[in-house]
Amino acid sequence: MYFHIPVLLDEVIEFADPRKGENLIDGTVGGGGHARAFLKRTSPDGKLLGIDLDNEALSESRRKLEKYFDRVILEKGNFVNFLELVEKHNFDPINIFFLDLGISSQQINADTRGISFLKNTPLDMRIGEGEGGEDDRVSAEYIINNWNEEKIKSILKDYGEERYAGFIARGIIGARKEKRIAGTWQLVEIISRAVPQKYKKQKIHFATKSFQALRIAVNQELKNLETVLPQILDVIEVGGRICIISFHSLEDRIVKRFFQKESKDCICGPKIPLCVCGHKKRLEILTKKPVIASEREISDNPRSRSAKLRIAKKI
Repeated sequence: MYFHIPVLLDEVIEFADPRKGENLIDGTVGGGGHARAFLKRTSPDGKLLGIDLDNEALSESRRKLEKYFDRVILEKGNFVNFLELVEKHNFDPINIFFLDLGISSQQINADTRGISFLKNTPLDMRIGEGEGGEDDRVSAEYIINNWNEEKIKSILKDYGEERYAGFIARGIIGARKEKRIAGTWQLVEIISRAVPQKYKKQKIHFATKSFQALRIAVNQELKNLETVLPQILDVIEVGGRICIISFHSLEDRIVKRFFQKESKDCICGPKIPLCVCGHKKRLEILTKKPVIASEREISDNPRSRSAKLRIAKKI
């Protein structure tokens, strides 16, 4: 059975402040925990379009949201393609757009694609891959066996903020000359040989950042986020709220900078004395600082420790 605890649920509802009759897009509907709370507040006729790449998550959402069936549309897909689904279902107006960018505990525990190193599985990492439609993503196995050392180092450094990215990339290149790298534990062993002994004694597992970086690269997660934010702003109603929960500093930085840019009238920069950009602010930031989980929530759900919520309103 699919089990997932919605992170920062009370805070999302407080700051997003969903109202009767408002429509919501949940681009990462998951197990439907956030969606159910939104539907309760938008009763009796607010609609929800829920999108997710995970079939099991969608099945759980259908079960959890069954009592709201006449107000809910659930679709398999990636949130970056939400405009296609909006057009397909004539979903309008859009008052709230919500994204929870985390990988669920359920996906990690049941992983068969190499997202986690908890199990020895093939190094694929493509979330939702292979179930209809074109897929231009390459697998993690392809990356580490075919890309050059500099590109692999760049992925580990830029997406994982891995301090030993160069050593690990060099270790991967050396290992693949002997044997194709195909499994998670095989990659963990290569990383183990590449990093100092003291690094392996830290609280965070020494392979965590490398696996995270490869997953982000494979699924184009940062690119998708950068693509979708301006699209959301274009279609959401005036007064509509954009709500993003991120779990990684790079994701949070993208959201923060986008909100900051769109909440200013001029983005010319300090060296230009007069505005020439013509930019007009379109957002009001509702969370001046990112909202984080309480100590009680972290105790109940350790996954919430790294969650950051940012919300802005279109003006």
